Amino acid sequence: MTATDITVWTISALLAVGIGWSKYAKWKTRDKLVRELAAMDPERREKVLSRMQPELAMEARQELMRRFHIS
Repeated sequence: MTATDITVWTISALLAVGIGWSKYAKWKTRDKLVRELAAMDPERREKVLSRMQPELAMEARQELMRRFHIS
């Protein structure tokens, strides 16, 4: 094993950890958002969802339906 091999493996490992951490943080943030939306009254929830980006709002609505059976 050469120093180049060790360097490449180290960089690859750091990239993998960084990608994994960002995916985890994104999941954690969306989970928190969906829980907060589920706790809101329906009128306020729709107002918040209408102000979100369409793709994110659709994902949030789907998650609300799947986890909490809220339309």
